[in-house]
Amino acid sequence: MVKMTKSKTFQAYLPNCHRTYSCIHCRAHLANHDELISKSFQGSQGRAYLFNSVVNVGCGPAEERVLLTGLHAVADIYCENCKTTLGWKYEHAFESSQKYKEGKFIIELAHMIKDNGW
Repeated sequence: MVKMTKSKTFQAYLPNCHRTYSCIHCRAHLANHDELISKSFQGSQGRAYLFNSVVNVGCGPAEERVLLTGLHAVADIYCENCKTTLGWKYEHAFESSQKYKEGKFIIELAHMIKDNGW
């Protein structure tokens, strides 16, 4: 679904009745609050949130990185509207205790704001 808002075109527009997170740079919706898993993550630029699913993001190629919790295959994610890098997607966790992160998304607080009903 494509919806025009404030003269910007987004691929997905989350309903106004839900608390959402948006790109701080262009206000494109990124995630519904119901998709938030944890607020206790660290990104490359500070604190970050872990989400089950996100919208309006593109995904780069996966690469192996050693993060605070060990070796992971991750792919940088970026805002489809303004192309700002937001965080990453966990493609593969090499340690069994970290498998819950696979397919999940990290968005750094420096790149998102709270919208709708906060």
